[in-house]
Amino acid sequence: MNRLPVCRADQLAERPAEQRWLIEGLWAEQAVGIVGGEPKCCKSFLALDLAVAVASGTDCLRRFRPATSGPVLLFSGEDPLDVVRRRLEGIARAAKIAFAGLDVHVITAPSLRLDLAADQQRLVDTVEATRPKLLVLDPFVRLHRIDENVAAEVAPVLGYLRGLQRRFHTAVLLVHHARKGAGHLRAGQALRGSSELHAWGDSNLYLKRQGERLHLTVEHRAAPSGEEMLLELDASGQGLALHPIDPPSDGEHLDLAPSALERIEQVLASSSRALSQRELRDACRMRAHTVGQALTALIDSGRALRTGDGYRLTRTL
Repeated sequence: MNRLPVCRADQLAERPAEQRWLIEGLWAEQAVGIVGGEPKCCKSFLALDLAVAVASGTDCLRRFRPATSGPVLLFSGEDPLDVVRRRLEGIARAAKIAFAGLDVHVITAPSLRLDLAADQQRLVDTVEATRPKLLVLDPFVRLHRIDENVAAEVAPVLGYLRGLQRRFHTAVLLVHHARKGAGHLRAGQALRGSSELHAWGDSNLYLKRQGERLHLTVEHRAAPSGEEMLLELDASGQGLALHPIDPPSDGEHLDLAPSALERIEQVLASSSRALSQRELRDACRMRAHTVGQALTALIDSGRALRTGDGYRLTRTL
């Protein structure tokens, strides 16, 4: 008799609370899921930011702390390898970490088809050799030759990836496109192809562009989802990367918060070097809108100046 293994429910191992996240609040431990959105919504930048965070142990998007760190395995099916390197390098600079030695392993094969048995086995062998904490596959459309609209064709590919996750205890991140013109739909429902894709994910991140701003929606299967977040692609510090931005509140004016000027002056005075606007915002815990207004007022009054490295006072407090 060849029975499946069975365990009584109260004998199942408990998972300590501190091990439930790969990146706290953003991606569950050993989760499979989607980073989705319409074209030109910076999906690849977001996926690479998660990769850098896990590989280095530094905060993802400069805000979300990894609960654990380790190797990352990455396949980029659209971007040339020099572009992948440049993007990873920029994110590393934004995160203020060394790019050399970053534990991100890039698959350099020209193609990877997850609907082909030979390529499935090659990926299994590669995952077994590298033992990544996170596997990033970008994008789904370049990873198969199936009909994405047919659940019977999509399900086996997703089942294969779930099998990888369970066998090697790795998280799997799949970058996938949303349908064009589907901005009015709920994030997961806007994904291109079968609803199997949305249902498959344990952690899903959805990007939507409105003008120059990106809106990030986070969904989890087994944890509360976070509030929608605004992001921007910012090149401050010579590193092109996504950063969270705080929306200005209605009616927010500098004259309603005179302490903003004093706080920014104090932070600048205590620094031995020029500070970027983002560093000031983080140190003062203020909205970018408020910091920008305060810096403009300080410069106009001659109390501060902008240099190539950031902002500094013209005199010491």
